Amino acid sequence: MECLISRPSEGAAGRTGLWRTFKPVLNREKCNRCLTCWLYCPENAIDREININYDYCKGCGICANVCVKGAIQMVREESR
Repeated sequence: MECLISRPSEGAAGRTGLWRTFKPVLNREKCNRCLTCWLYCPENAIDREININYDYCKGCGICANVCVKGAIQMVREESR
């Protein structure tokens, strides 16, 4: 019997609408590239180069909460 496992795809829940109120901002000087943020991002909006795709980021803040270096800060989204 073959086990089928689906891989997460970019923005599995769809693009973010205009409702996001906070967005993660990365300080690359603080980042040690541990990839914990990439691992925990539920939307796969962070790639292995630690680039954040704001088209799919929902602003949940999980990446900022798991960053041991404090390299990701949640900032209020400007009016769109």
